[in-house]
Amino acid sequence: MRTVRLGVKAPARWRAFACGLAFLASCLLAATASAWMPHVSVLFSPGLTPDPEARLPAPTRYSYRGIHTTVVQGVATPLRTKLEATVPAELGNVLAFYRSELGKLGWQEQRDGAVVSADHVQLAFVSPVGPGMLALDRKDSSTSVDLVQKNASVATSANVMPEPGQAKLVFSNISGTDAELTINDQTVKRAAGTRAVSLDLPPGKYSYELGVPGHPATTHVLNLVAGDTWELTIGRDGEAWSPLLLY
Repeated sequence: MRTVRLGVKAPARWRAFACGLAFLASCLLAATASAWMPHVSVLFSPGLTPDPEARLPAPTRYSYRGIHTTVVQGVATPLRTKLEATVPAELGNVLAFYRSELGKLGWQEQRDGAVVSADHVQLAFVSPVGPGMLALDRKDSSTSVDLVQKNASVATSANVMPEPGQAKLVFSNISGTDAELTINDQTVKRAAGTRAVSLDLPPGKYSYELGVPGHPATTHVLNLVAGDTWELTIGRDGEAWSPLLLY
């Protein structure tokens, strides 16, 4: 993973894991992020115009912007791309911008479950490559933007696509010892050096425990949403990594 803030690049951790069921090939997962500040003249320019350099639609007017992706080794197209931004504009203006720009790209807004209020918007879309989600929140004098696009064909080829109405959990152990995951009254064991295993689970909140001999057990709660795929990994040092949303 590499994070870029205010033009300063800082290296971080690359995550390697084997994804999918036992017969799948090994994959490499990486996440990248970037953020930068605009010039003052751009920040206070009137109106919202699209930035042609943005990977997902974003206005040229912003005080923060970052992009995050998850990718599979050998595939340039991300599984999941997420844009985060803070735009110094009214929520209604930001919503109008995104409805216009996403519509130009063939994103179809879904009416079911849509939430549109004075200080919060939650919309689902069908984009040309897969599901899309837009969340807007009013914060002080700005609007925060959370825009996600998933690539269904990449997820299917990588065997990380959840079953319809389900969520998927990928459990990886890249340590040198055995490890086990306990979730939903199931215990899944993965020996050192074996490929990952995946579980399809109904949506909901699940407490889970990751255990490795010689290390304290790690317990957390994971909120699984239908259509999402999460990864839980035991690292090479035997420590559990933070859950990562793959798709």
